[in-house]
Amino acid sequence: MLITVNLNGKMVSGDVEADTLLIDFVRNHGCYSVKRGCETSNCGLCTVFLEDRPVLSCSVLAVRADGKKVTTLEGMQEEAAEFGAFIADQGAEQCGFCNPGFVMNAMALFRENPAPGEEEIKEYLAGNLCRCSGYEGQLRGILAFMEWRKKEGRL
Repeated sequence: MLITVNLNGKMVSGDVEADTLLIDFVRNHGCYSVKRGCETSNCGLCTVFLEDRPVLSCSVLAVRADGKKVTTLEGMQEEAAEFGAFIADQGAEQCGFCNPGFVMNAMALFRENPAPGEEEIKEYLAGNLCRCSGYEGQLRGILAFMEWRKKEGRL
């Protein structure tokens, strides 16, 4: 089945089987930030935006994205780099494997609520697996990023 997707602002097409997952489609089109982690919708490593909403691409059939907008970390480089620097500053990117999914979910959180409280941050990001850091560095990074945005008048 031929599908066409607006992937990171570029129209791409591909012939997919009915059971092809969105993660495989975007990776086949060069979006390697989308990681395969648990394949059970539990780790957040495969998070992408589908029509500007975060979804786990290991649980979405590629045909569901036909004619729709899909954004990966590759399509959010400027926004993600700004935030990612705060995560790195806290030492929360030890191996880096979880970072793309974590950043995508944090960006989704900021879009929904530009000034979340600490408990809301923890709840929103609870589905992101990080085996290295224990999440405290990520939380400190998010709080530092929000404080910086506040000082910059961007909150």
